[in-house]
Amino acid sequence: MQKENWGTRLGFILAAAGSAIGLGTVWRLPYVAGEQGGGLFFFIFIALLLTVGTSLLLAEFVLGRSTKEGAIEAYRKVAPKGQWHWIGIIGMIAAFLLLSFYSVVGGWITTYFVRSFTGNVTNPPDGDHGALFESITANPWEVGLAHLAFMIMTILVVQMGIKKGIEKASLYMMPALFIIFLILMIRSLTLDGAWEGVVYFLQPDFSAVSSETFLFALGQAFFSLSLGVSVMVTYSSYLDSKASLPGSAWSVVLLSVLIAFMAGLAIFPAIYAFGLQPDEGPSLIFVVIPAVFQQLAFGEAFFMIFMLLMLFATLTSAFSLIEIIVTPFVRGKEHLRKRVTWAVGLLIFAMGIPSNLSFGLLADFHIFGLTFFDAVDFLVSNILLPLGALLISLFVAYKMKPSIMQEELLRGSRFGKGFYFIWLIMIRVVVPLSIIVVFVSQLIQ
Repeated sequence: MQKENWGTRLGFILAAAGSAIGLGTVWRLPYVAGEQGGGLFFFIFIALLLTVGTSLLLAEFVLGRSTKEGAIEAYRKVAPKGQWHWIGIIGMIAAFLLLSFYSVVGGWITTYFVRSFTGNVTNPPDGDHGALFESITANPWEVGLAHLAFMIMTILVVQMGIKKGIEKASLYMMPALFIIFLILMIRSLTLDGAWEGVVYFLQPDFSAVSSETFLFALGQAFFSLSLGVSVMVTYSSYLDSKASLPGSAWSVVLLSVLIAFMAGLAIFPAIYAFGLQPDEGPSLIFVVIPAVFQQLAFGEAFFMIFMLLMLFATLTSAFSLIEIIVTPFVRGKEHLRKRVTWAVGLLIFAMGIPSNLSFGLLADFHIFGLTFFDAVDFLVSNILLPLGALLISLFVAYKMKPSIMQEELLRGSRFGKGFYFIWLIMIRVVVPLSIIVVFVSQLIQ
């Protein structure tokens, strides 16, 4: 059976950017930046995204397109002997766990979108957006059904495959999200007291820096580009051999940087304008964004559109995470895709139930001082993603043939051998050392 491919390079870039941007940038980045001191964290994150992140993204692209295989089989094809395929297995486990709590947030967004039709989200009865969020997330039936609905939407698209499902959805979702986010940013910047938020977001505070700052920034860089779980290995395996990998990678990274910058300018000015705290945690956008739209003419209608697009962005990331798990089971057996996608999706939903209850029935249950939701987030973002990134960089750098790497990296691009050698130094030396140094410094702190 012929292997399915992306219909266009733009479709691939938007799908990859959708996987990268999603909630990783719009939901997680602002609250992690708020917890880690604002401006300095953001600039460290951007620096790591442009250097370590881009180099590793290219490594996953090179591995995926050269082998035309997804997680597990790509590693087996390059290194049949040994246990290197465990990199793919670790990636699948990480993707499974990540989507288990990520889909919980997708459920929150689904709930807020449905509730936006009643108008009580932007204008809660007592005017307290934080109390509204707490009451919603403490209701196991409402968030449970929304969580299930989100996973079913994910399953329905992924079961249709790459071209008819994931690519087609991404072509419409991503441009629409950008436009509505631009409107939100402009309104947020014109609020009274917004400048204090801009200063917090963009002015580095060197007194706040620590090894933990670098660890969280590194984890956020990997989270924002969907790196370390072999998602981009899987996505690039469907890419046409004539497409430029550096061009595609830079398009994805720059879109991620742009959305990250816009997210910061949309959320932090509003935080200070409404007298909130930047370290609100996972609830941040669910408290701040409705308050911003409350200040807009036709705010309820705009909020409804925004939540719909947030749902789209969240789904594009969910597509990639479930696809990496589905692909190994359906490669060459596409007739099994529907059955496998439903089985995997429902298992992920079941795994996400304890995370969903972390804000209600299981709020007092802690693992090493963290709620179940936060514990899974920490395990994935700060341990499994950096570990996977380290292993992928070492595998591509030292197990792939240099001639194949060079051919894949430079094919269809305007870059020469000099670019290849710089990239090779990055994945052989800079990327592994960066990850190891950040980890070690955190352990000995």
